[in-house]
Amino acid sequence: MQEINQYLAQRVKQLRQEKGWSLDQAAKETGVSKAMLGQIERGESSPTVARLWKIASGFHCSLSSLLEPAPTPQQTLKRHADDLRQQPSQGEMLVAPLFSYDPSKGFELFELTLAPAYERISEPHEPGVTEHIVVISGVMELLLDGQWQTLEPGDAVRFAADCEHGYRNPGTVPVVFHDLIHYAR
Repeated sequence: MQEINQYLAQRVKQLRQEKGWSLDQAAKETGVSKAMLGQIERGESSPTVARLWKIASGFHCSLSSLLEPAPTPQQTLKRHADDLRQQPSQGEMLVAPLFSYDPSKGFELFELTLAPAYERISEPHEPGVTEHIVVISGVMELLLDGQWQTLEPGDAVRFAADCEHGYRNPGTVPVVFHDLIHYAR
């Protein structure tokens, strides 16, 4: 956890400096308070996944770029979710960035685990962002167009993620799914 917070702290500060933004400006652009951004930059806070998405959207970057460095282009990667699975914040969603965002590919791939009774409503992503969900185990519900849809193992859904959507585990066992997020070029 400490390693994630340190990378996140450096990355947020770097992004802010690259844009020439003060903490005030970054707070306006991301919708995350100046105090919280300061805590993140000092490595004193573990933001929720929802806050991480706000930060990524405000800086117009991928979520995975806040969690780990981008891979070297054309680098062969073999990864195992058990080695990557982490809880970047307080909450009941585990995140394993299987493949971080690579600009030449235009996507990032996560394994997400939802604890029983967990629900997360996601704000719209940048225009043109598409998500591809594949349920691995458990039964989950996906909020699209204001309606919850039940998804079972093997079900796959592609949707425009530039509108409100959500993930919910209505059951008593964890749900594991893959989420490929594609960013428009």
